[in-house]
Amino acid sequence: MKEVNGNKQEILHAPFLREMIQNTYDMWRLGWDELNGGNISYLLNEKEVIPYLNKDQVIRPIQLDYPVTELAGKYFIVTGSGKYFRFIKDDPEESLGILRISSDGKAAELLWGLEGNSQPTSELPSHFMSHISRLKQNPDHRVIMHTHTTNLIAMTFTHELDEVNFTRTLWKMCTECLVVFPEGVGILPWMVPGTDIIGKKTAEKMKEFRLVIWPHHGIFGAGNSLAEAFGLIETVEKAAQIYMLVSSHQGGIKQDITDEQLRDLAKRFAVTPPEKYF
Repeated sequence: MKEVNGNKQEILHAPFLREMIQNTYDMWRLGWDELNGGNISYLLNEKEVIPYLNKDQVIRPIQLDYPVTELAGKYFIVTGSGKYFRFIKDDPEESLGILRISSDGKAAELLWGLEGNSQPTSELPSHFMSHISRLKQNPDHRVIMHTHTTNLIAMTFTHELDEVNFTRTLWKMCTECLVVFPEGVGILPWMVPGTDIIGKKTAEKMKEFRLVIWPHHGIFGAGNSLAEAFGLIETVEKAAQIYMLVSSHQGGIKQDITDEQLRDLAKRFAVTPPEKYF
């Protein structure tokens, strides 16, 4: 038990930590995060953290290759580098870490977790760049989630990688898609992961999209909560699964949702897709 301000509360009971444990396990269970694939970063409010941790007790600083002054003083819970989502529920202290960005933005101060000198995900620069981008669009933004959704990856091998056409195909596979992600999906060219370059390109896309596809690799999703980011990705993956099923059928696709029906959907649910999609 940890004593903070006279109150003893066990951090493993913290709602944000339980959410992370459940989400990472669900992502593995769905086949999205094999071996050590996938990573999550979740922006926390200080008031969520202080009942469980001494914010002045820094375990160790972790230097950042890419300074993030825009995030100075902010708290995050992140997945560790090389950690298996399958096992996080059994050993969260070794696989997850709570960080606070230093006042100059050049380091992440470890407050809990990442035991055994473990490091945060190698995609941390991409996460932080995307957080900065999304916070400028939406002050309620909190989560960046990267995962290897099976059917979506398969779809990037068989469908042209044009954002407009790819988005329209997804919308036409499942009625709810246009309502869930009316802005569409962003797509990058294939790039080496874990670099500042892919991080910057993803963050640029995040100015317009909450979902960014890395062809032949996976997807980045953003949300106001873990549930929202997970739900966005889950919806895209379902649409991609349907596409892979129907496109492989001997007779091909015989009918789908029409453009007029998409417009009717947008009107009914008061969403405004960009004009480029029609």
